Amino acid sequence: MTTSTQRDLHLQSTASLITAQLNNTNTADQPIDIVVLPELSSLDYAAATFEQLATMAEPLNGPSFQCFSKLAQQHKVAVVFGFACALQPDEPHYGAHPYTICQAVIDADGKLIGHYHKLHLAHFGASSEKDYFSRGQQLCIFNLKGITIAPIICYDIRFPELCRRLTQHHGAQLLLHCGAYARDASFDSWHQFVVTRALENQTYLLSLNRAGKQFGASLFCPPWTDTKHPVTHFAEHDAQFQILQVQSQVIEQARAQYSLLNDALDHYDLPLT
Repeated sequence: MTTSTQRDLHLQSTASLITAQLNNTNTADQPIDIVVLPELSSLDYAAATFEQLATMAEPLNGPSFQCFSKLAQQHKVAVVFGFACALQPDEPHYGAHPYTICQAVIDADGKLIGHYHKLHLAHFGASSEKDYFSRGQQLCIFNLKGITIAPIICYDIRFPELCRRLTQHHGAQLLLHCGAYARDASFDSWHQFVVTRALENQTYLLSLNRAGKQFGASLFCPPWTDTKHPVTHFAEHDAQFQILQVQSQVIEQARAQYSLLNDALDHYDLPLT
């Protein structure tokens, strides 16, 4: 994918797949509240694509927004999608490039209600993000049906301070960790980070990877993981829809049974002996 025409055809194809799924599963008995897509879901995750960001990147109200806003309104669902964002001159970012890796949030009325620019840019293995993107300088929180939700992106999961801040200071009950985990040397460590972040913060965590031969293996973690509360695994490579449920009382039960958050100290700046 190296042209905006290819990007727009891909967006149409993605919207058609989602529409077909919603037509089959979005019922009064089992309503779908939110559709979540992976990191840079509007594009290929590839250097050849990133070399064309001058024409492939979009403003917040660009073709990706237009596509998914229409879908949201038609099906009355919120949509979270990933794209390469072309920054406005006065928009805050950190770096030399006028582009960020962004997750945008559209509500069921088709309105943009939030966006998050990736804070940590991966630059190892199959990733060379610092050559093309700048990082953001803000967090994003939104509320849906009484659940507080925060998006993070891929490499962000490896920094525990971010998830702790979102869950314990901003009340996030669901982390949407949208990624592009290629099967390089770091791939095998990804799941351990995800399960740990869910457990240590006792929160739901959807870790959604791109599909494909070199990607795949998404997972969904409950607020506490054990033999009775297992992790939900997606297909190893293939594109797949999963219908997942989040309940605030499950978080409350986990935190009541295992009181590690209450037992944490306010800080650990203690003297050494």
